[in-house]
Amino acid sequence: MQRILLADDHHIVRQGFRALLERGGFEVIAEAEDGDEAVRLSETHRPDVAVLDLRMPRLSGMDCARQILSRDAKAAIIFLTVHSEEHQVVEALRVGVRGYVVKLQASSELIQAIREVHAGGVYLSPRVSRVLVDAYLAGGEAAPNPLTVRQREVLRLVVEGKTTREVAEAIGVSVKTAELYRARIMTKLDIHDTAGLVRYAIRCGLIGV
Repeated sequence: MQRILLADDHHIVRQGFRALLERGGFEVIAEAEDGDEAVRLSETHRPDVAVLDLRMPRLSGMDCARQILSRDAKAAIIFLTVHSEEHQVVEALRVGVRGYVVKLQASSELIQAIREVHAGGVYLSPRVSRVLVDAYLAGGEAAPNPLTVRQREVLRLVVEGKTTREVAEAIGVSVKTAELYRARIMTKLDIHDTAGLVRYAIRCGLIGV
């Protein structure tokens, strides 16, 4: 019986998928409501497969996956999300995520994805596969996210409305350092207003809509 970590910030969503997985013969050994908790529980429980929402508080699914894989390169991770934009799918695969399931089709696909990924394979929802095929045929390639993990953390705090002092306290740096982080983020992204930062954060899955 495969042991599953389930991470989603909506309790009712976790309940629904937990019931689905248990009916499918899996054991949900832990649930997380944010990315930081998912990383901690992954280290504690060492699940066979971690099923992560892409957009979660405190740490996005993408950065959560990065941290889990940095500690265990063989960790099996599946993204379970409503988003199937090309740049997110490509970045997930580059990070090392082995499954990408669109929530709208999850009831019929998630069990199959877990079995495939646990066996060492890769599973992409048909909708996601079409996105990648279309990008390939168009000759396009999504650009990687230019921000570091710490810069993404600062960006998330900024677009959530935190003051510079609150950002500094949250990440354990001085107010001056927090100001420098924000300035470097704006320079790197060539975005110079908060509204633009919010739009960028939504596109990259750092915050929900």
